[in-house]
Amino acid sequence: MCDTLVVLPHATKDGKLIFAKNSDRSPNEPHVVVNYPAREIDLTKEPEVKLTYLSILQVAHTHAVVLLKPDWIWGAEMGFNEFGLNIGNEAVFTKEKRNGPAALTGMDMLRLALERTKDALSALELMISLLERYGQGGNCGYDHTFYYHNSFLIADRNEAYVLETAGKYYAVKKVQDFYAISNCLSIGSDYSDIHPDTPKQAKGGAPFDFDNHYTDKLFTHFAKSRERRAFSMDALQKHAGNITVQTVMEILRGHSPRKKEHGASVGSVCMHAGGLVGDHTTGSYIAELGGKQDEYYITGTTLPCLSFYKPFVMGGKLPPVFGNEKDSKAFWYKNERLMRYLLSGQADKAAYLADRDRLEQKYLTAFKEAQNKAEKEAVMLEAWAQGEMRIEKHLAPLQNQSYRFTLGTLSYRNYWKKKTEILLANMQKYQ
Repeated sequence: MCDTLVVLPHATKDGKLIFAKNSDRSPNEPHVVVNYPAREIDLTKEPEVKLTYLSILQVAHTHAVVLLKPDWIWGAEMGFNEFGLNIGNEAVFTKEKRNGPAALTGMDMLRLALERTKDALSALELMISLLERYGQGGNCGYDHTFYYHNSFLIADRNEAYVLETAGKYYAVKKVQDFYAISNCLSIGSDYSDIHPDTPKQAKGGAPFDFDNHYTDKLFTHFAKSRERRAFSMDALQKHAGNITVQTVMEILRGHSPRKKEHGASVGSVCMHAGGLVGDHTTGSYIAELGGKQDEYYITGTTLPCLSFYKPFVMGGKLPPVFGNEKDSKAFWYKNERLMRYLLSGQADKAAYLADRDRLEQKYLTAFKEAQNKAEKEAVMLEAWAQGEMRIEKHLAPLQNQSYRFTLGTLSYRNYWKKKTEILLANMQKYQ
């Protein structure tokens, strides 16, 4: 489960495009943030690239990208490249067969587009061609089998497109002001392009509705994706013309009114697992594109409502966590140990959040006020260092305490007790 949004420059306060996404996955699945430099490739030595489940022809040059991804998958849930192209993908549930033979995953398509194209329209065209040539499929579940089709939000510094799929079929919509996607189809008869084999009219002569025709209504209903999408769209509508990075942070941290403080909620943009809810926000980021320098804000950790959005600028020095998947995974694991203490109630949540808010505001302000890339890099490096120190500071008093989940319902407590036992075992194997 996931939620992605975009706001075009004329609908933001500062005249820059804003793009953002929460990635909802299994709570024990490490979500790494890794920078991959541009590459010149000798195709005589490396004619193919191995993706998650299949290999395809390689290209002679790949662009520099930053990927936010499950650690075991070649592709990515979301990411951006050196040209300001940003893409996020969503699982969608359709009437077309989902558990066919392994093919391209939506995450593979996303990474290929970031590595091989420079703008939103070119990315859209490439992704459609990949879908037509290779199809989509393959298990994308970490600790359980999970098959789905994909939708995408694709944006550069000037424009954005929605691409929604059902098996081999697709529909496209160009974003006019702002848009949010979730784990549901959203393009009805208002598409700007559609797969040539789809019907031209619905029964009775009505315009063909892509959403209505292909949606698996039962699965989509229980995913509460339309509820999450409505939450994002309502907030964007309310603040249209005055939307900022802070506005989007509030959306990504948003909870359903029905969510209990110590409980799960599949209907929340900031998704909490527990009991019967198996999905959890494992990573989050925001992009503000345009002006002298594209600016990013990345958690590198789970649960935006508890995490610290740290600034990032591409194309120069890197925080250590971005160096490779091993370091990023170690950072994610360290933070996750603290997160479980916060969920159990053993950590001082009020003190932790006060510390988080102070640092986040400090570095967001400093990042905005920085006059050039070198100054922004300095703020970025300090913020990420402080982020790790903050984890260690709040984790230190709890290091020798066993986890005791005593808050929420019995099923919620048992869920987190079991998940945390598995997490600690996984960490031992990793180390």
